[in-house]
Amino acid sequence: MGKWVAGVSDPGLLCENPQPMKSTRGTDQKPAGDAGADPFHPPLPARPGERLQWGRLYGLGEVLAIASAVREHAGLVLVLADDVRGAEQLTQGLEFFLDGQSLPALLLPDWETLPYDVFSPLPELVSQRLRALTRITGLQRGVLTVPVSTALQRLPPREYLLAHSFQIRPGDRLSLEGMRQRLTKAGYECVSQVMGHGEYAVRGSLLDLFPMGSALPYRVDLFDEEVESIRTFDPETQRTLERVARMELLPAREFPLDEAGIGRFRQAYRNSFEGDPQSSPVYREVSAGNAPGGLEYYLPLFFEHTDTLFDYLPEGTLVVTFEQTREQAGLFLGQVAERFEQRRHDIERPLLPPERLWLGEEELVSHIRQHRGVLLQRPEIERRRKGYAGFHNFATRPLPALGLQARANDPAAALKRFLDEGPEQVLFVAESAGRREMLAETLGGFGIHPEPVTGWQAFRDAGHATGLCVAPLEQ
Repeated sequence: MGKWVAGVSDPGLLCENPQPMKSTRGTDQKPAGDAGADPFHPPLPARPGERLQWGRLYGLGEVLAIASAVREHAGLVLVLADDVRGAEQLTQGLEFFLDGQSLPALLLPDWETLPYDVFSPLPELVSQRLRALTRITGLQRGVLTVPVSTALQRLPPREYLLAHSFQIRPGDRLSLEGMRQRLTKAGYECVSQVMGHGEYAVRGSLLDLFPMGSALPYRVDLFDEEVESIRTFDPETQRTLERVARMELLPAREFPLDEAGIGRFRQAYRNSFEGDPQSSPVYREVSAGNAPGGLEYYLPLFFEHTDTLFDYLPEGTLVVTFEQTREQAGLFLGQVAERFEQRRHDIERPLLPPERLWLGEEELVSHIRQHRGVLLQRPEIERRRKGYAGFHNFATRPLPALGLQARANDPAAALKRFLDEGPEQVLFVAESAGRREMLAETLGGFGIHPEPVTGWQAFRDAGHATGLCVAPLEQ
Protein backbone atom coordinates (compact mmCIF):
# COMPACT_ATOMS: atom_id res chain seq x y z
CA MET A 1 0.00 0.00 0.00
CA GLY A 2 1.11 3.54 -0.67
CA LYS A 3 1.97 5.69 2.31
CA TRP A 4 2.14 9.43 2.79
CA VAL A 5 4.00 10.98 5.70
CA ALA A 6 3.37 14.72 6.14
CA GLY A 7 4.36 17.34 8.67
CA VAL A 8 2.15 20.16 9.87
CA SER A 9 3.85 22.70 7.64
CA ASP A 10 6.76 20.96 5.93
CA PRO A 11 6.75 18.97 2.68
CA GLY A 12 6.63 15.23 3.12
CA LEU A 13 6.99 11.97 1.26
CA LEU A 14 4.72 10.00 -1.04
CA CYS A 15 5.48 6.30 -1.54
CA GLU A 16 3.90 4.87 -4.65
CA ASN A 17 2.62 1.32 -4.85
CA PRO A 18 5.82 -0.59 -5.66
CA GLN A 19 6.06 -2.70 -8.81
CA PRO A 20 8.51 -5.49 -9.62
CA MET A 21 11.86 -4.30 -10.95
CA LYS A 22 14.85 -5.87 -12.61
CA SER A 23 18.06 -5.90 -10.66
CA THR A 24 20.61 -3.30 -11.75
CA ARG A 25 23.50 -4.89 -9.92
CA GLY A 26 26.62 -4.54 -12.01
CA THR A 27 24.89 -2.66 -14.84
CA ASP A 28 24.58 0.91 -16.03
CA GLN A 29 20.90 0.57 -16.83
CA LYS A 30 18.04 2.29 -15.06
CA PRO A 31 15.65 0.02 -13.12
CA ALA A 32 12.75 -1.27 -15.16
CA GLY A 33 9.38 0.22 -14.27
CA ASP A 34 8.76 3.78 -13.19
CA ALA A 35 7.69 2.72 -9.70
CA GLY A 36 11.16 1.51 -8.80
CA ALA A 37 12.19 -0.44 -5.70
CA ASP A 38 10.05 -0.88 -2.61
CA PRO A 39 11.27 1.39 0.24
CA PHE A 40 9.88 -1.15 2.71
CA HIS A 41 12.22 -3.84 1.33
CA PRO A 42 15.42 -2.11 0.17
CA PRO A 43 18.13 -4.13 -1.62
CA LEU A 44 21.18 -4.75 0.59
CA PRO A 45 24.84 -5.48 -0.20
CA ALA A 46 25.56 -9.20 -0.12
CA ARG A 47 29.11 -9.24 1.29
CA PRO A 48 31.75 -7.05 3.02
CA GLY A 49 33.19 -4.46 0.68
CA GLU A 50 30.19 -4.49 -1.66
CA ARG A 51 28.46 -1.14 -2.12
CA LEU A 52 25.13 -0.08 -3.61
CA GLN A 53 23.58 3.26 -4.57
CA TRP A 54 20.06 4.18 -3.51
CA GLY A 55 18.29 7.04 -5.22
CA ARG A 56 14.97 8.84 -5.65
CA LEU A 57 14.43 9.15 -1.89
CA TYR A 58 12.50 12.32 -1.12
CA GLY A 59 11.30 13.78 2.20
CA LEU A 60 11.73 11.10 4.84
CA GLY A 61 12.20 8.48 2.15
CA GLU A 62 15.88 8.21 3.11
CA VAL A 63 14.97 7.48 6.71
CA LEU A 64 12.21 5.03 5.78
CA ALA A 65 14.61 3.08 3.57
CA ILE A 66 17.29 3.03 6.29
CA ALA A 67 14.77 1.89 8.91
CA SER A 68 13.65 -0.91 6.60
CA ALA A 69 17.30 -1.90 6.12
CA VAL A 70 17.75 -2.00 9.90
CA ARG A 71 14.86 -4.47 10.14
CA GLU A 72 16.20 -6.68 7.35
CA HIS A 73 19.97 -6.50 7.87
CA ALA A 74 21.37 -9.17 10.20
CA GLY A 75 23.78 -6.80 11.92
CA LEU A 76 24.38 -3.22 13.01
CA VAL A 77 23.67 -0.33 10.63
CA LEU A 78 25.94 2.73 10.93
CA VAL A 79 24.63 5.98 9.45
CA LEU A 80 27.09 8.85 8.90
CA ALA A 81 25.15 12.13 9.05
CA ASP A 82 26.36 15.40 7.56
CA ASP A 83 26.37 17.29 10.85
CA VAL A 84 25.20 17.28 14.47
CA ARG A 85 21.68 18.51 13.72
CA GLY A 86 21.31 16.07 10.85
CA ALA A 87 22.31 13.18 13.13
CA GLU A 88 19.67 14.18 15.67
CA GLN A 89 16.97 14.42 12.98
CA LEU A 90 17.93 11.06 11.51
CA THR A 91 17.80 9.39 14.93
CA GLN A 92 14.35 10.83 15.61
CA GLY A 93 13.11 9.66 12.23
CA LEU A 94 14.55 6.18 12.72
CA GLU A 95 12.94 5.89 16.15
CA PHE A 96 9.62 6.81 14.51
CA PHE A 97 9.82 4.19 11.75
CA LEU A 98 11.29 1.48 14.05
CA ASP A 99 8.45 1.97 16.52
CA GLY A 100 7.64 -1.34 18.22
CA GLN A 101 10.47 -3.26 16.51
CA SER A 102 12.73 -3.72 19.59
CA LEU A 103 15.67 -2.47 17.54
CA PRO A 104 17.68 0.29 19.24
CA ALA A 105 18.27 3.58 17.40
CA LEU A 106 21.40 5.01 19.04
CA LEU A 107 23.06 8.38 18.59
CA LEU A 108 26.77 8.98 19.21
CA PRO A 109 26.76 12.73 19.86
CA ASP A 110 29.58 15.12 19.10
CA TRP A 111 31.46 16.94 21.85
CA GLU A 112 29.95 20.13 20.39
CA THR A 113 33.12 22.08 21.05
CA LEU A 114 35.39 23.66 18.46
CA PRO A 115 38.60 21.81 17.56
CA TYR A 116 41.32 22.49 20.17
CA ASP A 117 38.81 24.37 22.34
CA VAL A 118 39.71 25.29 25.92
CA PHE A 119 36.22 24.21 27.06
CA SER A 120 35.16 20.64 27.80
CA PRO A 121 31.91 19.11 26.49
CA LEU A 122 28.86 19.04 28.73
CA PRO A 123 28.75 16.03 31.10
CA GLU A 124 25.40 15.03 29.56
CA LEU A 125 27.04 14.69 26.13
CA VAL A 126 29.96 12.69 27.55
CA SER A 127 27.41 10.48 29.31
CA GLN A 128 25.54 9.81 26.05
CA ARG A 129 28.77 9.10 24.19
CA LEU A 130 30.04 6.61 26.77
CA ARG A 131 26.66 4.88 26.82
CA ALA A 132 26.55 4.56 23.04
CA LEU A 133 30.15 3.32 22.74
CA THR A 134 29.63 0.76 25.49
CA ARG A 135 26.41 -0.54 23.94
CA ILE A 136 27.72 -1.03 20.42
CA THR A 137 30.59 -3.24 21.64
CA GLY A 138 28.01 -5.97 22.26
CA LEU A 139 25.19 -4.91 19.92
CA GLN A 140 24.20 -7.45 17.30
CA ARG A 141 21.39 -5.49 15.59
CA GLY A 142 20.11 -1.93 15.53
CA VAL A 143 21.27 1.39 14.13
CA LEU A 144 23.88 3.93 15.23
CA THR A 145 23.80 7.47 13.82
CA VAL A 146 27.00 9.53 14.00
CA PRO A 147 27.91 13.00 12.65
CA VAL A 148 30.76 12.58 10.18
CA SER A 149 32.95 14.94 12.24
CA THR A 150 32.47 12.62 15.24
CA ALA A 151 33.26 9.55 13.15
CA LEU A 152 36.67 11.12 12.41
CA GLN A 153 37.62 11.36 16.09
CA ARG A 154 40.11 9.00 17.64
CA LEU A 155 38.51 7.37 20.68
CA PRO A 156 39.60 5.68 23.89
CA PRO A 157 40.43 2.00 23.34
CA ARG A 158 37.53 -0.40 23.86
CA GLU A 159 39.35 -2.18 26.67
CA TYR A 160 39.34 1.04 28.71
CA LEU A 161 35.55 1.28 28.62
CA LEU A 162 35.09 -2.42 29.33
CA ALA A 163 37.54 -2.38 32.23
CA HIS A 164 35.77 0.55 33.91
CA SER A 165 32.21 -0.65 33.28
CA PHE A 166 30.40 -2.93 35.71
CA GLN A 167 26.99 -3.70 37.21
CA ILE A 168 25.60 -3.80 40.73
CA ARG A 169 22.57 -5.88 41.74
CA PRO A 170 20.70 -6.44 45.01
CA GLY A 171 22.43 -9.21 46.92
CA ASP A 172 25.92 -8.29 45.69
CA ARG A 173 28.73 -7.78 48.20
CA LEU A 174 29.91 -4.18 48.22
CA SER A 175 32.57 -2.53 50.35
CA LEU A 176 31.96 1.22 50.61
CA GLU A 177 35.65 1.97 50.92
CA GLY A 178 36.48 -0.26 47.96
CA MET A 179 33.67 1.36 46.01
CA ARG A 180 35.01 4.84 46.80
CA GLN A 181 38.39 3.86 45.38
CA ARG A 182 36.84 2.28 42.30
CA LEU A 183 34.67 5.32 41.60
CA THR A 184 37.62 7.67 42.05
CA LYS A 185 39.68 5.63 39.57
CA ALA A 186 36.76 5.78 37.13
CA GLY A 187 36.77 9.59 37.40
CA TYR A 188 33.72 10.13 39.62
CA GLU A 189 33.62 13.11 42.00
CA CYS A 190 32.66 12.83 45.67
CA VAL A 191 30.09 15.51 46.60
CA SER A 192 27.76 16.27 49.50
CA GLN A 193 24.62 15.94 47.34
CA VAL A 194 24.39 14.20 43.97
CA MET A 195 22.94 16.44 41.26
CA GLY A 196 24.70 15.62 37.99
CA HIS A 197 26.39 12.87 36.02
CA GLY A 198 29.71 11.60 37.37
CA GLU A 199 28.96 12.42 41.03
CA TYR A 200 28.61 10.22 44.12
CA ALA A 201 27.93 10.72 47.83
CA VAL A 202 28.14 8.44 50.85
CA ARG A 203 25.80 8.97 53.80
CA GLY A 204 26.00 6.21 56.39
CA SER A 205 24.93 2.98 54.69
CA LEU A 206 23.57 4.83 51.63
CA LEU A 207 25.49 5.35 48.41
CA ASP A 208 24.05 7.94 46.00
CA LEU A 209 25.49 7.73 42.51
CA PHE A 210 24.71 9.32 39.12
CA PRO A 211 26.34 7.00 36.57
CA MET A 212 27.34 8.21 33.12
CA GLY A 213 24.81 7.03 30.54
CA SER A 214 21.96 6.93 33.06
CA ALA A 215 18.83 9.09 32.88
CA LEU A 216 18.48 9.19 36.69
CA PRO A 217 20.77 8.78 39.70
CA TYR A 218 20.62 5.72 41.96
CA ARG A 219 20.44 5.21 45.72
CA VAL A 220 22.09 2.01 46.93
CA ASP A 221 21.03 0.87 50.43
CA LEU A 222 23.55 -1.41 52.13
CA PHE A 223 23.06 -3.84 55.00
CA ASP A 224 26.57 -4.32 56.30
CA GLU A 225 28.37 -5.10 53.00
CA GLU A 226 25.37 -6.51 51.12
CA VAL A 227 23.36 -4.49 48.61
CA GLU A 228 19.86 -4.55 50.07
CA SER A 229 18.09 -2.41 47.45
CA ILE A 230 18.73 -0.09 44.50
CA ARG A 231 16.32 2.74 43.75
CA THR A 232 16.29 5.69 41.39
CA PHE A 233 15.77 9.16 42.83
CA ASP A 234 14.95 12.68 41.70
CA PRO A 235 18.12 14.84 41.85
CA GLU A 236 16.02 17.99 42.40
CA THR A 237 13.93 16.76 45.35
CA GLN A 238 16.28 13.90 46.41
CA ARG A 239 13.20 11.71 46.84
CA THR A 240 13.41 8.04 45.85
CA LEU A 241 11.31 6.95 42.87
CA GLU A 242 11.29 3.24 42.10
CA ARG A 243 13.18 0.05 42.83
CA VAL A 244 15.35 -1.36 40.03
CA ALA A 245 16.93 -4.76 39.47
CA ARG A 246 20.42 -3.52 38.60
CA MET A 247 22.62 -0.47 38.11
CA GLU A 248 25.21 -0.14 35.35
CA LEU A 249 28.30 2.01 35.85
CA LEU A 250 30.43 3.54 33.12
CA PRO A 251 33.64 5.56 33.47
CA ALA A 252 33.08 9.25 34.23
CA ARG A 253 35.31 10.44 31.37
CA GLU A 254 36.73 9.25 28.09
CA PHE A 255 40.19 9.20 29.65
CA PRO A 256 41.48 7.94 33.04
CA LEU A 257 42.54 10.34 35.78
CA ASP A 258 43.72 7.64 38.15
CA GLU A 259 47.37 7.27 39.18
CA ALA A 260 48.27 5.09 36.19
CA GLY A 261 46.50 7.38 33.72
CA ILE A 262 48.19 10.48 35.11
CA GLY A 263 51.56 8.74 34.92
CA ARG A 264 51.05 7.85 31.26
CA PHE A 265 49.91 11.40 30.51
CA ARG A 266 52.99 12.96 32.12
CA GLN A 267 55.38 10.68 30.25
CA ALA A 268 53.61 11.10 26.92
CA TYR A 269 53.40 14.88 27.37
CA ARG A 270 57.15 15.14 27.89
CA ASN A 271 57.76 12.95 24.82
CA SER A 272 55.35 14.96 22.65
CA PHE A 273 56.31 18.55 23.49
CA GLU A 274 59.61 20.38 23.93
CA GLY A 275 60.45 22.72 26.80
CA ASP A 276 59.66 22.65 30.51
CA PRO A 277 56.31 20.85 31.06
CA GLN A 278 55.82 22.71 34.32
CA SER A 279 55.27 25.89 32.31
CA SER A 280 52.01 24.41 31.00
CA PRO A 281 48.85 24.79 33.16
CA VAL A 282 47.46 21.66 31.49
CA TYR A 283 50.42 19.55 32.64
CA ARG A 284 50.30 20.97 36.17
CA GLU A 285 46.53 20.48 36.52
CA VAL A 286 46.59 16.87 35.33
CA SER A 287 49.58 16.13 37.56
CA ALA A 288 47.46 17.33 40.48
CA GLY A 289 44.61 15.00 39.46
CA ASN A 290 42.39 17.69 37.93
CA ALA A 291 40.75 17.91 34.51
CA PRO A 292 41.25 21.39 32.99
CA GLY A 293 38.90 22.58 30.24
CA GLY A 294 39.64 21.13 26.82
CA LEU A 295 41.62 18.17 28.17
CA GLU A 296 39.73 16.00 25.66
CA TYR A 297 42.10 17.29 22.97
CA TYR A 298 44.97 15.59 24.80
CA LEU A 299 43.17 12.22 24.99
CA PRO A 300 45.87 10.19 23.15
CA LEU A 301 48.38 11.04 25.90
CA PHE A 302 46.40 8.93 28.39
CA PHE A 303 46.67 5.69 26.39
CA GLU A 304 49.26 3.48 24.74
CA HIS A 305 47.04 3.60 21.64
CA THR A 306 43.66 4.96 20.57
CA ASP A 307 40.82 3.31 18.66
CA THR A 308 38.49 4.67 16.01
CA LEU A 309 34.74 4.30 15.76
CA PHE A 310 35.29 1.51 13.24
CA ASP A 311 37.23 -0.52 15.84
CA TYR A 312 34.05 -0.56 17.96
CA LEU A 313 31.79 -1.84 15.17
CA PRO A 314 30.76 -5.51 15.21
CA GLU A 315 31.45 -7.75 12.25
CA GLY A 316 28.85 -7.48 9.50
CA THR A 317 28.09 -3.77 9.99
CA LEU A 318 26.35 -1.97 7.11
CA VAL A 319 27.62 1.61 6.62
CA VAL A 320 25.21 4.16 5.13
CA THR A 321 26.64 7.40 3.71
CA PHE A 322 25.26 10.34 1.74
CA GLU A 323 26.35 12.30 -1.31
CA GLN A 324 27.95 14.97 0.89
CA THR A 325 29.67 12.68 3.43
CA ARG A 326 33.18 12.97 2.01
CA GLU A 327 32.77 16.69 1.33
CA GLN A 328 31.62 17.29 4.91
CA ALA A 329 34.61 15.34 6.23
CA GLY A 330 36.95 17.49 4.16
CA LEU A 331 35.32 20.72 5.35
CA PHE A 332 35.64 19.69 8.98
CA LEU A 333 39.28 18.65 8.61
CA GLY A 334 39.94 22.01 6.95
CA GLN A 335 38.50 23.72 10.02
CA VAL A 336 40.72 21.54 12.21
CA ALA A 337 43.84 22.54 10.24
CA GLU A 338 42.91 26.21 10.44
CA ARG A 339 42.35 26.08 14.20
CA PHE A 340 45.63 24.21 14.64
CA GLU A 341 47.58 26.86 12.76
CA GLN A 342 45.94 29.64 14.77
CA ARG A 343 46.78 28.09 18.16
CA ARG A 344 49.86 25.95 17.69
CA HIS A 345 52.35 28.59 18.91
CA ASP A 346 50.95 28.91 22.45
CA ILE A 347 53.84 27.53 24.54
CA GLU A 348 51.63 27.23 27.63
CA ARG A 349 49.10 25.09 25.78
CA PRO A 350 50.92 23.19 23.01
CA LEU A 351 48.71 21.24 20.63
CA LEU A 352 48.82 17.68 19.36
CA PRO A 353 48.88 17.58 15.54
CA PRO A 354 45.54 16.81 13.88
CA GLU A 355 46.57 13.30 12.84
CA ARG A 356 46.93 12.33 16.52
CA LEU A 357 43.29 13.28 17.17
CA TRP A 358 41.38 12.69 13.92
CA LEU A 359 41.36 10.34 10.96
CA GLY A 360 42.32 11.80 7.60
CA GLU A 361 39.81 11.90 4.75
CA GLU A 362 41.40 8.96 2.94
CA GLU A 363 41.56 6.95 6.18
CA LEU A 364 37.84 7.48 6.69
CA VAL A 365 37.08 6.33 3.15
CA SER A 366 39.30 3.28 3.62
CA HIS A 367 37.47 2.26 6.81
CA ILE A 368 34.08 2.71 5.15
CA ARG A 369 35.05 0.56 2.15
CA GLN A 370 35.93 -2.40 4.36
CA HIS A 371 32.23 -2.79 5.23
CA ARG A 372 29.05 -3.37 3.30
CA GLY A 373 28.02 0.06 2.10
CA VAL A 374 25.07 2.04 0.79
CA LEU A 375 25.32 5.54 -0.73
CA LEU A 376 22.07 7.55 -0.58
CA GLN A 377 20.93 10.44 -2.74
CA ARG A 378 17.59 12.20 -3.19
CA PRO A 379 17.47 12.65 -7.00
CA GLU A 380 16.98 9.72 -9.34
CA ILE A 381 20.18 7.84 -10.21
CA GLU A 382 20.94 7.75 -13.94
CA ARG A 383 23.93 5.43 -14.01
CA ARG A 384 26.05 3.24 -11.77
CA ARG A 385 29.14 4.79 -10.23
CA LYS A 386 32.51 3.16 -10.56
CA GLY A 387 33.17 0.89 -7.59
CA TYR A 388 29.47 0.22 -6.88
CA ALA A 389 27.76 -3.12 -7.56
CA GLY A 390 24.47 -1.56 -8.65
CA PHE A 391 21.92 1.19 -8.13
CA HIS A 392 18.27 1.23 -7.13
CA ASN A 393 15.72 4.01 -7.49
CA PHE A 394 12.91 3.83 -4.97
CA ALA A 395 9.17 4.31 -5.33
CA THR A 396 8.96 7.73 -3.72
CA ARG A 397 8.34 11.23 -5.00
CA PRO A 398 7.86 14.67 -3.42
CA LEU A 399 4.39 15.57 -2.25
CA PRO A 400 2.45 18.04 -4.40
CA ALA A 401 1.55 21.44 -2.95
CA LEU A 402 -1.13 20.69 -0.35
CA GLY A 403 -1.08 23.80 1.84
CA LEU A 404 -4.37 25.42 2.83
CA GLN A 405 -5.23 28.45 0.69
CA ALA A 406 -6.97 30.81 3.09
CA ARG A 407 -8.44 33.10 0.43
CA ALA A 408 -9.76 30.35 -1.84
CA ASN A 409 -13.41 29.29 -1.88
CA ASP A 410 -12.34 25.88 -0.62
CA PRO A 411 -9.00 26.32 1.22
CA ALA A 412 -8.47 22.56 1.43
CA ALA A 413 -9.35 21.73 -2.18
CA ALA A 414 -5.85 20.45 -3.09
CA LEU A 415 -5.65 18.29 0.04
CA LYS A 416 -9.12 16.83 -0.51
CA ARG A 417 -8.31 16.03 -4.11
CA PHE A 418 -5.10 14.34 -3.04
CA LEU A 419 -6.91 12.23 -0.45
CA ASP A 420 -9.54 11.20 -3.00
CA GLU A 421 -7.14 10.39 -5.82
CA GLY A 422 -3.84 9.68 -4.03
CA PRO A 423 -2.49 6.81 -1.94
CA GLU A 424 -4.54 4.29 0.00
CA GLN A 425 -3.23 5.43 3.39
CA VAL A 426 -2.26 8.90 4.63
CA LEU A 427 -0.63 9.68 7.98
CA PHE A 428 -0.59 13.24 9.30
CA VAL A 429 2.21 13.98 11.80
CA ALA A 430 2.23 16.86 14.29
CA GLU A 431 5.23 17.87 16.38
CA SER A 432 3.40 18.08 19.74
CA ALA A 433 0.13 17.10 21.42
CA GLY A 434 -1.05 20.71 21.25
CA ARG A 435 -0.37 20.98 17.53
CA ARG A 436 -2.04 17.62 16.99
CA GLU A 437 -5.26 18.95 18.50
CA MET A 438 -5.02 22.13 16.42
CA LEU A 439 -4.43 20.11 13.27
CA ALA A 440 -7.32 17.73 14.03
CA GLU A 441 -9.63 20.70 14.58
CA THR A 442 -8.50 22.39 11.37
CA LEU A 443 -8.87 19.24 9.27
CA GLY A 444 -12.23 18.49 10.87
CA GLY A 445 -13.47 21.87 9.73
CA PHE A 446 -12.93 20.70 6.14
CA GLY A 447 -14.58 17.33 6.68
CA ILE A 448 -11.28 15.41 7.09
CA HIS A 449 -11.23 13.25 10.22
CA PRO A 450 -8.00 11.20 10.59
CA GLU A 451 -7.99 8.47 13.23
CA PRO A 452 -5.65 9.15 16.20
CA VAL A 453 -2.82 6.61 16.37
CA THR A 454 0.15 6.23 18.70
CA GLY A 455 2.79 5.94 15.99
CA TRP A 456 3.94 4.47 12.70
CA GLN A 457 3.52 0.79 13.53
CA ALA A 458 0.07 1.33 15.05
CA PHE A 459 -0.97 3.19 11.89
CA ARG A 460 0.23 0.37 9.64
CA ASP A 461 -1.38 -2.33 11.79
CA ALA A 462 -4.73 -0.53 12.02
CA GLY A 463 -5.01 0.04 8.29
CA HIS A 464 -6.79 3.40 8.64
CA ALA A 465 -7.27 5.41 5.47
CA THR A 466 -6.06 8.49 7.36
CA GLY A 467 -4.26 8.69 10.70
CA LEU A 468 -2.85 11.38 12.98
CA CYS A 469 0.00 11.06 15.47
CA VAL A 470 2.69 13.03 17.28
CA ALA A 471 6.36 12.72 16.33
CA PRO A 472 9.40 15.05 16.29
CA LEU A 473 9.73 14.99 12.49
CA GLU A 474 10.77 18.04 10.53
CA GLN A 475 9.78 16.92 7.01
